Amino acid sequence: MKKLLLTLAIILASTAGAFAQTPYKVFCELVGEGNLFGTKVKISIDLGKKGSWKTYESKLVDENGKEIEFNSMVDAMDYMGKLGWNFNQAYAITEGGISKQNVYHWLLSKSVTSDEQVGEGIITKEQYKETHK
Repeated sequence: MKKLLLTLAIILASTAGAFAQTPYKVFCELVGEGNLFGTKVKISIDLGKKGSWKTYESKLVDENGKEIEFNSMVDAMDYMGKLGWNFNQAYAITEGGISKQNVYHWLLSKSVTSDEQVGEGIITKEQYKETHK
């Protein structure tokens, strides 16, 4: 009987990996806009979801709906790194008329096994509004 149970345990353990989903890479973009008179950076996130992407609605907020303030793009990357995101590439675009301002774009990626994992730990202003109607 012990041999039968051991054999069944080995078979179950070896086939458990067959049911695991294959990880795949997903991407997001952090967009940072500096404050002309302050030291904080306003961060928006694009997770590539369907629909229009509105900068105001895609601001990162905490569980109380308060916008998260970041000191720099690196501060925002530290936050995203804790959620499993990895840095891939960065570029800046200068916008504006008289008061030219750099807009920073950082591309991030992470490995997931389901689409539900993409936004884990991330709350945007739009999501907060939808869940607190």
